[in-house]
Amino acid sequence: MAQELKEAGEFRYIDAGEGPPLLFLHGLFGALSNFEETIAYFSDRYRVIMPILPLYSLPMLNTNVKALAGFLDRFVKHLGLKDLNLLGNSLGGHVALVYCSLHAENVRTLTLTGSSGLYENAFGGGFPRREDKEFIRRKVALTFHDPKFATEELVEECFVTVNDRAKLIRILSLAKSAIRHNMAGELPKMKMPVCLIWGKQDTITPPHVAEEFNALIPNSELFWIDECGHAAMMEKPAEFNGIMDRWLEKTLR
Repeated sequence: MAQELKEAGEFRYIDAGEGPPLLFLHGLFGALSNFEETIAYFSDRYRVIMPILPLYSLPMLNTNVKALAGFLDRFVKHLGLKDLNLLGNSLGGHVALVYCSLHAENVRTLTLTGSSGLYENAFGGGFPRREDKEFIRRKVALTFHDPKFATEELVEECFVTVNDRAKLIRILSLAKSAIRHNMAGELPKMKMPVCLIWGKQDTITPPHVAEEFNALIPNSELFWIDECGHAAMMEKPAEFNGIMDRWLEKTLR
């Protein structure tokens, strides 16, 4: 069921349910729909919040991961949130990591799935050829283990985005920023419990990335989902939700 989108100043977001705050962050080509089943699953026991990140509206010279973390800080302060349970996918995970490195006192738990921050094979290693829809289709399919999830709607949305010159410039700026802003030096300092949920067939942030996150973050646990790519909450939502639910319950005891 589609959630009502709220608006306040620079913020557009979903805010559903009551309970401990659970804040979701989408990736570079992500959208609210990516978390539809996860939002529905958790909103009966948690206050589920998900902002639309301003990927295409930041000033051109300030379109980077740190600026997105600054946006998140303003959003959290706007809603007066404390003791956050953060969940980030892909670039959203990277934004969550930067936020945690700056505002650890406000984060209770962190869940990462297919997160950038150490290594990311952006666009499957190829520059987005804007006019070639079949190229875009193949690149979108790389997000998933099962190509059926690369729906025509998703391909069209991506195709339209990369054919908007202003958006494409920002996408490339964010992708380069993610590569430059490596978090390896910050991860050992993180003290909050961290849950890593990874698709075994993720080709964008491959399994060795998850293993490195697990090795560098002191209080982390790594969970694998088989026959699953870069967006586990879309491709295997029941398994993803179950892992995260049990892990969060354990940290709440």
